Amino acid sequence: MSQTASPATVAVLGAGAWGTVVAWLLARNGHHVRLWSHRGAQAHAIQATRANPDYLPGLELPPTLSATADLAAALHGVEAAFVAVPSRAVRGLAEALARLGYVGPVVSCTKGLEVGSLKRVSEVLAEQLPGAALAALSGPNLASEIALGLPAATTVASRDVRLAQRVQRLLQQPTFRVYTSPDVAGVEAGGALKNVIALAAGISDGLGLGDNARASLITRGLAELVRLGVALGGDTRTFYGLAGLGDLVATCASDRSRNHQAGVRLAHGATLEELEASQLTAEGIPTVKAVAESELAASVELPISQQVYRVVFERKDPRAGIVDLMTRAERAEWN
Repeated sequence: MSQTASPATVAVLGAGAWGTVVAWLLARNGHHVRLWSHRGAQAHAIQATRANPDYLPGLELPPTLSATADLAAALHGVEAAFVAVPSRAVRGLAEALARLGYVGPVVSCTKGLEVGSLKRVSEVLAEQLPGAALAALSGPNLASEIALGLPAATTVASRDVRLAQRVQRLLQQPTFRVYTSPDVAGVEAGGALKNVIALAAGISDGLGLGDNARASLITRGLAELVRLGVALGGDTRTFYGLAGLGDLVATCASDRSRNHQAGVRLAHGATLEELEASQLTAEGIPTVKAVAESELAASVELPISQQVYRVVFERKDPRAGIVDLMTRAERAEWN
């Protein structure tokens, strides 16, 4: 990738709240951005109104940002493609990129794990785009807050140091600070697994269990995240940084978090079918399915994830799940 400070042309693939905010951040830095939506009506509405009426209707999009439903047009001549689709759509999108012959860098902005394979997003992308330089962006980045101009920080990870530094320069601005890391596995694992703990925190809050319970879930959830994240290839230090602890705290404590919202709804009796029928994209749901149904679940201690899985997929009473967590066998905090 070019290391110059001149305006770049980039594509952002996925026009949800987070994809729209990433596109907005890039355009605010003077770059030419093509925001792709798989829905023609949405792309037309964004182009016509200079806003995303489905997700962030109050965010005015800069003139250097255009929207399209034509994937080939979105990718033509771009320096990089930022992927911001739901995790379940990543493989299909990667296959489409391969069919179009796209060979440029890809930056994953998606937080999740593939159900069935437990692969991280960059691993799915690498299978379909074996020659592409890959990076992953993750941190405590609630889209609605960033859209308000509130300060936030994030991490971009890549084995290609120059790619990480280029993405850092493309995005960094006074209200959005970007750090680099070589630990792609850790950054992706942290971003995916914290969503499961956020579901648990939302369940706790929905049941009115208080601040102590939420803090306990966050802390023990971090221990669980570290165990599984290391098993997925991550560096322990990464999980105490922005893509681990930082994202975990923001997602578990904020009413703006979609995973926290989904947890609250589960506590109030919502079913999986009701959550799926809503526009609420809670990545913790497919992630906990991927984790709990994987071979790793038999060898890594994951008590919170297991209870969340049973609440979501087996309709276990959330209160019973809390009781089971609280009455586990005594143990040392660290072992």
